[in-house]
Formats: sequence, C-alpha cells, structure tokens
Amino acid sequence: MPAPELSITDAGDGPPVVLLHGLTATRRYVVMGSRALERAGHRVLAYDARGHGESGPGDAYDYDALAADLGTVLDVNGIERAVLAGASMGAHTALKVALASPERVAGLVVITPAAHPDAEPDLDRWDRLAAGLRDGGVDGFVAAYDLSSVPEQWRETTEKVLRQRLAAHVRPSAVADALEQVPRSTPYAVDELAGVRCPTVVVADRDEADPGHPLWVGEDYARRIPGATLVVEAEDKSPLAWQGGQLSRVIAELAGRT
Repeated sequence: MPAPELSITDAGDGPPVVLLHGLTATRRYVVMGSRALERAGHRVLAYDARGHGESGPGDAYDYDALAADLGTVLDVNGIERAVLAGASMGAHTALKVALASPERVAGLVVITPAAHPDAEPDLDRWDRLAAGLRDGGVDGFVAAYDLSSVPEQWRETTEKVLRQRLAAHVRPSAVADALEQVPRSTPYAVDELAGVRCPTVVVADRDEADPGHPLWVGEDYARRIPGATLVVEAEDKSPLAWQGGQLSRVIAELAGRT
C-alpha cells in the first residue's frame, strides 16, 4: 500500500512548529484549537496521523511508519528543521525522529509520554478498545473504556472528550487497527533518550486525572534527556495537557529558546 494521504493544516508565519497528536485523537487535540502559537509568530503545522481524523489509512501503524510520515510532512512542506510538540503517541514519534535525524529537530515538547520498559502496556485493554470501536462505534469504545475506573471528578469531562475525539474519525476501523498495533510497537530503547541533543520540555500529568500517562514516566524522561525541563500542573488542577492555551505558552517559550 502506498503512503497514506495525510490531512494537514498549515497556519501562521515564522519559525515552524509541528504538532503531533496521540492515539485515537486528531490534530485538534494537541493545543485544543488554541491559536496562541500563530499569534506568537510561528508557522504551525498539525496533521492527522495515518488512519486518524481525515487522513488515509496505512498498511502499518508502528512507530517506523509514524516517524516516516512525520519526515514526509516536513519534506512536502519545505521544512528543514522544526520544533516538534507531540502528545503520547505523537511525543514518541517526535522523539524517534529527533534521535534518528537530529538535524531536523530544533526543539522538543514531549507531552505525557507513556512508552517505558517498566510500564508494560495493558494489551488486553487496548484490544478491548479496538474491538469496542470496531463493533460498536463510539458507544462501543466508551463502554470498553470503563469510565468507572476514572476518578469521579474527571469522569464527565473524560467521557465528553472521548466522544468528541472518536466522532472526528472518518475511518473508525483504521483507528481500531492503530489501537491494536501502536501499543505493541517500541519507538526506542529508553536508554537512548540520553542521546537527545536539542532543547526539550517534558509535560507530565498527575496520575489522578490521567492514569494512562503516569507522572513517573514523564519524570524519568526529564531525568534521562540532557538539560530537559519538567512541567506539571499544580495539585488538584486540570492536567496541563488538557489546557491548550497554557500548553501553547509552554511550546512558544521552548521555541523561543531554539
């Protein structure tokens, strides 16, 4: 199968920033529609990963394929070097490219990383989510997600976001394929993070609201990446990764240092 056609938005002028979303999300769900980066003088590219949103499906959904897609996005848009800001799956994709092609990455904002050899993914749960989406659509996915496992104060918001995200996909079956394949793919060995050579900010969330992206993983990434800064929301506040305006300011500040 040829490389999928990716749906991309390109707005603003200035030093480029590329936004990469997480598994089951779309390009809107990095800075949540905020235009603060464009107003701060940046060219901002955001794209739906293969099989997600309005992008075409692929024959594979591992990190080799995702990293190749990011390289294509840079190439076809004439970008030699950019700041990469990625959430979860997007964070791991950005780091993989930064390790393999450091000359293309001016800086990194690593948002809620989860891949770690000491945080084995619950593959059965990912498979249940895939089956729920494939067989029952958005309702099937939400049922498989099991909102009872989410702290009560975050339950309503979590369900609202899940339904909005899942409804945005043109090809739910492709997202189901990604749900089965991405968690089984290893983007890099965690020890390789010591080889990152660009300015980096790690944005982590507290476990109460976002248990799927453990705080300790973000802390460990920040320790392993030379010179990295760790940013976490205050106690009892909404996760920083959910706040597009604040997250945009973190990205803009990092971009200003590159």
